[in-house]
Amino acid sequence: MKKITGVTLVTATTLIALNPSPSKQEELTPRVNLQQDLHSTSLTDESLQIPVTLVDTIDGDTIKVRVQRKIETVRYLLMDTPESKKPKMCVQPYAKEAFFRNEELVMSGSLTIEYEKGNIRDSYGRLLAYVYVDGQSVQETLLREGFARVAYIMNPPYKYLSLYREDERLAQRGQLNIWSKPNFVREWGFNGCAPS
Repeated sequence: MKKITGVTLVTATTLIALNPSPSKQEELTPRVNLQQDLHSTSLTDESLQIPVTLVDTIDGDTIKVRVQRKIETVRYLLMDTPESKKPKMCVQPYAKEAFFRNEELVMSGSLTIEYEKGNIRDSYGRLLAYVYVDGQSVQETLLREGFARVAYIMNPPYKYLSLYREDERLAQRGQLNIWSKPNFVREWGFNGCAPS
């Protein structure tokens, strides 16, 4: 009987040592200091998706989110949609459609963002990020459905660039949305204004 009790005691002690209490596990879990990461030029874990709360949809490739009690404007990495709100510029074809599709996507589930090493903010101070809803890439969806083009490849390499180019090629081959209008998509952006 003493042998069984001794074995039980050793087993219990081992289990406790290997499986600390939940509060101990929380202490062991690495925490991301977003404020530090927002002001640095790199992240320690590039594939980290950070939960955010949607505040507003600005246009087809920009949203406002709440991240750690701060409201930030997020510009989608590696893509561009037709303009609808740029000062001194007309509303371009498919701009409203891109806006509504983007809004539909970002409102449909849990929103997270992911940064690319070395590309945290643009020259306007906006966060640059990959955007996800329930783990699905918003950029991929907009590119695949022909609401966006691959653009702004400033500081390569980018981990999703080849994937996004393939999504863009599929939309282009299918002549979807922006790709259905001849000579509308240009290397520098989009050509033309939507009818009033």
